Amino acid sequence: MNSVRDLNSDTVLRFGPYAFHLRQRLVLDGDRPLRMGGRALDILRVLVEHAGQVVGKDELIARVWPNSVVEDINLRVHIAALRRALGEGQDGQGYIVNIAQRGYCFIAPVLREAQQAPVALASLHKPQHNLPARLTPVTGRDPVVGSLVRQLPVRRFMTLVGPAGIGKTTVALRVAELLLQHYRDGVWFIDLASIDDPAQLVEHLRHSLELDAGLEALTGRHALLVLDNCEHLLERCRAVAEQLLASAPRLSILATSREPLQASGETVHGLAALSVPPASALHSVAEVMSHSAVQLFVSRARARQQGFALREQDLKAVREICRRLDGLPLAIELAAAQIDALALVGLQAQLDNCFQLLTQGRRTAVARHQTLKSALDWSYRRLSPLEQTVLQGLSVFKMAFTLDAAIGVISCAVLQPASVAAAMERLVLKSLLSVEQGNGLVRYRLLNTTRTYALEKLEHSGLQRVFEMRHAHYLGKTRWVLVKNVSLQLIEQFTDAG
Repeated sequence: MNSVRDLNSDTVLRFGPYAFHLRQRLVLDGDRPLRMGGRALDILRVLVEHAGQVVGKDELIARVWPNSVVEDINLRVHIAALRRALGEGQDGQGYIVNIAQRGYCFIAPVLREAQQAPVALASLHKPQHNLPARLTPVTGRDPVVGSLVRQLPVRRFMTLVGPAGIGKTTVALRVAELLLQHYRDGVWFIDLASIDDPAQLVEHLRHSLELDAGLEALTGRHALLVLDNCEHLLERCRAVAEQLLASAPRLSILATSREPLQASGETVHGLAALSVPPASALHSVAEVMSHSAVQLFVSRARARQQGFALREQDLKAVREICRRLDGLPLAIELAAAQIDALALVGLQAQLDNCFQLLTQGRRTAVARHQTLKSALDWSYRRLSPLEQTVLQGLSVFKMAFTLDAAIGVISCAVLQPASVAAAMERLVLKSLLSVEQGNGLVRYRLLNTTRTYALEKLEHSGLQRVFEMRHAHYLGKTRWVLVKNVSLQLIEQFTDAG
């Protein structure tokens, strides 16, 4: 039977070695349940209902995401996850094919039968993993998740890098979920934030992985390890990762860190902020909602305020909130959590002094993510005194700045230019300072949230007035040089014309 239509919820669909129990939204491979997300199950059901027929991409999106604006990449990521879960390509099996310019087709024969009784879940062979249950959907990360899912089994060692609050853990966990069926010996999440002593790392790994012996027990395993928060244990993590990958050829490692491990064989993937709409998009609710930063804000606002909807008169305020919070998921979530208390106007008013927003928290998160301030504290405490001073000094720049400008403002008898430049390189590496390149010029910029945090540290240090005066003096001197150069050019032009 190649086409299944009008299926009731008591139906079981069988194809290949699999049984899809519709009522329980459960796909079994023998007694082993396949781990796949709700969207993937919805896509699978639509394709199986039309087995042997081409289902257009637009129709699939309309059926699976009826009330959302979704791009094709979202569909492609879930189709790829389905193919991995079903083991396509193994033993010549194939289930879902892409028909160019048309859509997708489920090509395997499908048998329909009535379900006699619900499957006893307690009797099933559970997938091997320790991944925490995800309470909210992942917003705006399908392209990067899809890329990591494709690359990780091949590259084996990848590190997600980015600043505090960018969502590295969220992305890593989503990748791990989608790869559950790929790794026969499981997917294991190990949070390293609680370890202060690098000497404890191996024992922490052994305990998390429930190993009776040492890490040599992993030698023959086909598994994925997710090492979360490596930045304070860089040297030890680097050594252990290199040792594991050399001794266990079927092992893969996905690390998250605010700076690269700089290990052999490591592929570094920088995680970008969520997309913030440009000012030109403010005429259209649909266009603004197509940007992931706004999608996240609206999603979290709806969770706090029943019936919240984005209106045309709200577009400017919501865009400004997302822009001033740098498209950082953690900052946006913490801001949206206050929508019922402050409303949009109140949230926007706090942006000029967003330190209040940085200190608002969520009790259910781990300590370093309860507030954005705690996440920044985590990074700041691990800076050298020189790096802390340079970071504080850079907070006087409201806009992007050049290396020469930074040295001109910060360097002195104690802080030599070479030391300032070296400290800035390390701040870039630690994801506390951004680099922008354009028109042949390299500029640096602090995220608004990081600048607010650093400016508060500068104020407490007692040096704020000193750095602000040096900044004003540098700008005045720069303007004078600029005016002088322009005047000379005008004189030369006038002379040439005479």
